[in-house]
Amino acid sequence: MHGPPWVWRRGCRRGRPPKSRWIWGPVPKLTFIPVDENGVEVQGEPIVLTPDEVEALRLVYLEDLTQDEAAAKMGVSRGTLWRIVEAARRKLVQALVEGRPIIIAP
Repeated sequence: MHGPPWVWRRGCRRGRPPKSRWIWGPVPKLTFIPVDENGVEVQGEPIVLTPDEVEALRLVYLEDLTQDEAAAKMGVSRGTLWRIVEAARRKLVQALVEGRPIIIAP
C-alpha cells in the first residue's frame, strides 16, 4: 500500500485548525443495537464513534501497536492519540453500561 486510503478531518472550529488523521484500515459503517432478554431491540439515544476513534482503537488494541507507533501511523501526537482512545473507551463503556446503541459514523 502506497499510502492511506483517506484522511479524516473534524469540522471547522475557531483557533488552530485540526490536524488531519490518517485512516489506514477500513472503517465499517455499522450500527449495533442491544436487545433485551426477550430479543426486543432496546431504544435509546445512540452513542456515535468517529472514524478516528475506531482507527485508534484498532491500531492500539487489535494491531497491538504502542501509542507512539499508532500516533505516528495516524499522523498525530501521542497525546492526541491518547485523548482519542480515551474518548472512544469512555463511549463504549457508557453504551455497554447504559444499554445504548452504538453507531460508527462514516
